[in-house]
Amino acid sequence: QVQLVESGGGLVQPGWSLRLSCVVSGSIFSIYDMAWYRQAPGKQRSLVATVTKGGSTDYLYSVKGRFTISRDNAKNTVYLQMNSLKPEDTAVYYCNARIRTPLFADLDAWGQGTLVIVSS
Repeated sequence: QVQLVESGGGLVQPGWSLRLSCVVSGSIFSIYDMAWYRQAPGKQRSLVATVTKGGSTDYLYSVKGRFTISRDNAKNTVYLQMNSLKPEDTAVYYCNARIRTPLFADLDAWGQGTLVIVSS
């Protein structure tokens, strides 16, 4: 069994920063791509940022230059540094990881979500 546990969400004012973390644990052989998604109230879940095992990154256009995704492969952890936050960044943020188990099954695993509220 695989678990993803996010942390770091909260209530901040516009212009402030937050750092989200997501730790992957359990029966893991390898972790491939890792990503952060978000879902705002009344909207569909959307991809925010991705990072490959080798460290290549990609971002939603609206967060480029403000958000940075990174990972620590030794700790099975992915981070999302969010700077210059805007009210439209308010959402539940979900961690996602593509995982290969020791039995060589491939999983698309999700965390439970962490709430980020940007408001004055």
